[in-house]
Parts: sequence; structure tokens; C-alpha cells
Amino acid sequence: MKRFYTYTLLPAESFFHTVLENSAHCESMVDNNLRITNWNRKLGCKCQYKHIVDWCGCSPNDFKPADFHRFQQTTRPTFFARKFEASVNQEIVNQLDGYLFGPMPQGTPGLQAYWESAFDEADGVATLSDTQLTHYHAFARMGLTRAAASLQGDPKDDSCRYFPMGHPVSVHLYFQSDQFQGYLVKHHATNLATSKLETLETWVMPRKTYKVASPPSTFNRLQFAEIGTEWDAKERMFRNFGGLMGPMDETVGMQRWSKGPNVTVTVVWIDPTNVIAATYDILIDASAEYTHYRPPLNQPLRPGVWTIRVLHHWSPVAETRFLISPLAYMKHQPIRQEDTLKLHNGPAKNSYMEQSFHGLNPVLNIPVHLGQVEQAKRNAVLTGPALEHWVDGLVGAMWEAGDVCSTSMTGGPGTSCPVMQACAKTPWSSLSPDPKSQLVPPHADGHIR
Repeated sequence: MKRFYTYTLLPAESFFHTVLENSAHCESMVDNNLRITNWNRKLGCKCQYKHIVDWCGCSPNDFKPADFHRFQQTTRPTFFARKFEASVNQEIVNQLDGYLFGPMPQGTPGLQAYWESAFDEADGVATLSDTQLTHYHAFARMGLTRAAASLQGDPKDDSCRYFPMGHPVSVHLYFQSDQFQGYLVKHHATNLATSKLETLETWVMPRKTYKVASPPSTFNRLQFAEIGTEWDAKERMFRNFGGLMGPMDETVGMQRWSKGPNVTVTVVWIDPTNVIAATYDILIDASAEYTHYRPPLNQPLRPGVWTIRVLHHWSPVAETRFLISPLAYMKHQPIRQEDTLKLHNGPAKNSYMEQSFHGLNPVLNIPVHLGQVEQAKRNAVLTGPALEHWVDGLVGAMWEAGDVCSTSMTGGPGTSCPVMQACAKTPWSSLSPDPKSQLVPPHADGHIR
């Protein structure tokens, strides 16, 4: 059986079903009807894994509140349903929990919040990409800058000033009411007033990057545009939350549409030195809700803030920005200058595609300034603290430190910073109470609450 299943594409549960049917416990088997599966063939059969396997299959979609009637209408005993994914939609989990066990007590903390672990130091930094490691360190430094700014008095007062120490301790994705709120980075830092090591948690929030043209275009089908990686065609979202991208990432452009007449729009990708990297047309069907496309750009992409413009009849409709971050690390070690020259100087001959779009610069009123180009060349050789300073400036343009708290204060004062909150008493922190997610032994009736 084990040998046979190494060659199959059957789901894992079928192995256990087959073993059970051929064992002394065969009469205990309950058939497959004791499960609700959220099939949506239109979205779930996208062949999105063709780059991995040479077959196309269908996969269930995550449940959302609009699917709640499925649970109310079932007439059979149902023990399993798939799929649930709180990072996509937690509201349906809360709805079903209330339907089965009654509502949570009024005032339950963290009811609309969801924290998902993205990294823990026990995993080891080798599990992180250099892009992630670069961002997480920058996020931690943003928290220290915010802490230092929290005391408005004596500039010689170091009680809220810190020096960063070591790699991040943990990283969480933070959601509130099913909206991504940013990253929570737990990190060590030395307090400059006491020279003691403290553990802090920093919450960084993404800044808004999408804006409609001013004055607004008469074309109003476009609702939103975003650039990212790890596009999930089934759930129609980027799995790389917040778009942490580096020079060697394969970026995807996504647009969300309202229904309307068939139309063609033009999408223009502009690099940080105002080089037009790509431009292409998209035909938007009357019923289209989402479109996405990955232009085959030559790598490495130039680090900095990129701009995407969406045009209709060559008139601006909207634009969005995204960051290609320089890498402060290469194979998890501080990057060396020979590697920065390869990764931070843009593609060969500054050409992202075989075709040049230089002639469009005056048409789209995108001037190329020699000063920008020269500064980009100087940035490409930066290492050490100068590179970190460049990274921090870019990351700070796309993210802001929402708050910072001390994990040391759970058992009493553990910080000399008088305005620092305790993480356990801070509603956004990954250390704050989350009663809905606590696992307890089942009651006598088999229920968990």
C-alpha cells in the first residue's frame, strides 16, 4: 500500500480509508457523505499548479459568510467541512461556532482578531528568504525609532532608546475583521539607559498605495489594482501578504473590476528611475471581476518604489505603487558589495524586455532625470549601515510603525521606558488574550464549549 501510494495523486485520506476497509475495523467505517465540501468549479479548477505537476485538478474553496446556508440546509449528520482558512475569512468560523455552541460572551477580547504565525526563532532564519529577513529587520528598527520618538522631553533621556540585537524572535500576520492589518515582529533590543536586553513587539501597518486619477476618469470599471507575488487564482488574493518583494521576485499585476461593457485598458510599469519596464493591453470582458498578468521582466528588478499606471484611451485611470526592496542579506548573511552590484543595479543594459518603451516617456509625461540614475548607481554599491539606512527609507515609505510594546512586562516592570505598554495588555499584540482560540479538553457531551 505505501509503495503504491508513492506513485498516486490520490488525496491522503483515501490511503487511510483503504487501510481501514481492509482491516479488522472495517465495520467501523463511516462513508464520505459526512462532510460538506465547498466546491466552486469556476474558481477551483484553475490548473494553477501546472508548473509543478502535469495534470489539472479541482480544489475546494474556502468557506465565506455567503456560504453559511450550506451548514443550515444539511439534513445528514455532518462532522467535517472543508475548507476553512482564517487568513482568508474568519467571520464564517465565528458564525459557525456561534451556530453550534451559542454566541461568545459579550466583550470577549480578540473576537474579530486573528494572528497567524509566519516565523519563530525555533524554525531558524534559514527558513526565511533574504527578502523576508531584510523586511523583518527593517520593521524591528521602525519600532525602535517609534519608541525613541515617544518621549518628547529631554533629548539626553535614553530610557526609550534602543539598539537592535540579533535576528527577529517571531513574526505574525495580524488581521482585524478579516482585513490584513500588517506584521507583528517580536525582537530583542538593548535599552541605552540601562544596557539591559529587552524583548519588544512592533506592529507595522501597510500604507495605502492605490489612488485614482485626479481629476477622476470617466471610465469607472476599475475598483482596485495591486502588485504582488504568490497570486492564488482560486481565492483571488496574494499569499505574500503586504507584498514583501526583492530584486529576483516574479511580480504579478492584479486588477479588480466592476461589471460593464467590454473595454481595453493599458497597464504601464515604471521603475524607480522612471524607466518604462513594460506596457501591455488587457481586454476586460463585460463580466470580468479580476484580471492578472506577470510581464516577463528581465531580472534583477531595480530596487526602489515602482509605479503602475492604468490607462484608458491613454488617459490616466489610477495608479498604484509597490516596493522592490534591496537585500540586506544574502544567504542569511550580511550582503557583500560584489553581490549588491549584481542584485541592486537593475537588469543588464537597463533593459527589462527586448522591446524598449523609451519613446513613451514623453507621451506619458514621465521624465528621466540624470540625477535619479546617478543616485541609483551609488545606492547599488551600498553595504552595512548605509545599506540599512537606504532600506529603512524605502520600507518607511510603504509601511508605518503603528505601535510597539514590551513582552517583559507580563510579570512586572521589565523596561525602563515609562510609556511602553505591556504586550499582554495591548489588543493588537500576539501576546494579548484570545479566548476563542484556546484549546481545552472536550466536555462530557463531546463539545469543546
